[in-house]
Amino acid sequence: MAAARQPPNIALFILFLPAILAAGMEYQSLVVTPLQIRPGLHPDDDLLSWTSNAETLTREEAATAETKTTLRIDLAHRDSLLSGNHTPEQAFQLRLDRDAARVSKIEETLASAAPIGPAPVSGNRSRRGRRSFSSAVVSGLAQGSGEYFTRIGIGTPARYAYMVLDTGSDVVWLQCAPCRRCYTQSDPIFDPHLSSSFAVVPCGADLCHRLDVAGCDTRRLSCLYQVSYGDGSLTTGEFATETLTFRGGVRVARIALGCGHDNEGLFVAAAGLLGLGRGSLSFPTQAGRRFNRRFSYCLVDRTSSASAASTARTSSVVFGDAAIPRATLPLTAFTPMLRNPKMDTFYYVEVTGLSVGGTKVAGVTESELRLDPATGRGGVIVDSGTSVTRLARSAYAALRDAFKAGATESGLKLSPGGFSLFDTCYDLAGKTEVKVPTVVLHLAGGSDVSLPAENYLIPVDTRGTFCFAFAGTDSGVSIIGNIQQQGFRVVFDGAGGRVGFIPRGC
Repeated sequence: MAAARQPPNIALFILFLPAILAAGMEYQSLVVTPLQIRPGLHPDDDLLSWTSNAETLTREEAATAETKTTLRIDLAHRDSLLSGNHTPEQAFQLRLDRDAARVSKIEETLASAAPIGPAPVSGNRSRRGRRSFSSAVVSGLAQGSGEYFTRIGIGTPARYAYMVLDTGSDVVWLQCAPCRRCYTQSDPIFDPHLSSSFAVVPCGADLCHRLDVAGCDTRRLSCLYQVSYGDGSLTTGEFATETLTFRGGVRVARIALGCGHDNEGLFVAAAGLLGLGRGSLSFPTQAGRRFNRRFSYCLVDRTSSASAASTARTSSVVFGDAAIPRATLPLTAFTPMLRNPKMDTFYYVEVTGLSVGGTKVAGVTESELRLDPATGRGGVIVDSGTSVTRLARSAYAALRDAFKAGATESGLKLSPGGFSLFDTCYDLAGKTEVKVPTVVLHLAGGSDVSLPAENYLIPVDTRGTFCFAFAGTDSGVSIIGNIQQQGFRVVFDGAGGRVGFIPRGC
């Protein structure tokens, strides 16, 4: 006997049931590109090998370079240096390991923020501080100390070395001769005796008073500094002022920096660090009058080579008014820049809510993500060196569950077991394109940041496993990481007191 045929309307209902269930859900396309490793940089790559022609500039060119009010620095991720030594999976796992160390450092720094300063250097005093031109950046240095570094000239005449750029640090420092303990770096160690522009900072100077940990060399009456990191790395030495030279011969004079004679820990390759934090000793603050307290960066380096977020090939940092594009691009989001009175290094914003698939996630409340000025706890930091966005545990759980519900409706297949810190992963093997629920960050002031699909569902292996690139934290502080920032020009407008996210702004 022939099987009974279903009425056409019932068959159509069953066929389109997933679409009916997801009718209220907003989706966007994700091009499925398994984990890849970026092509390695060659030793003769211009990004790595350039030296400034400052010594050959005409008098007129040198005068212009001394007063130029914009600065552009090209960047590349540290994984570009490791591509020949690791598989894509190994390089990605190392990145997650660095990320964990980075987050631990931030959490420890915030937890220890208190009115009483830390232990002094060498038994002396300690003080609690008030915590467009071109060059090129590759990432490295200590575990947890930043992901991007550039080649900069130090001193007069300039000696060139790699320096990490980091929004989570303030003090500028580099290794100096003579070294009591120094790690291996790619270039000769800087010798301050060979620079005519090097000048030690006196113990009683205001610059010395701004250091979190300061001491005094009683023989030379020179200021001493110490900077330590959450992984046990530290640098200590003389505090001085020096001239920095960037690509094109542009010089920035009298930048206060640490000249480290004793440097310990897990530092790799770079000579030191260019702090981009909000504190009084960071490079943006010291050079604020010249560059109008504005800078922005755009990060386009990803383990996947196919990024719809940006067509730019190189990450970059821009200082000065050029950091903010003159033409306002569609979907640009600006929000007030908040300050933590207990720790002024970090850039805070207020996230008022999250949406998945066009619907606000009910389980995410403003109070979970709000900074408490009285205690310095909570809040949301925008950080260049953290990869994976961390959210307060309950907010993350609500976001994840909403995404999983929408992904299930679109037919995505969960991959059991998770991966590393990710607890929500999908098996996309054999697929070329899938639909995923949209994810939007709602910011104070009414602006929204709509994330591209590849900024939150990312490949973690070469077999087609993709994971939801958020994680929960119990520390109180949430962090917007650089995976979510990919392809946006992220603006830090100190003059305007705001932070901006400009999609496709690279």
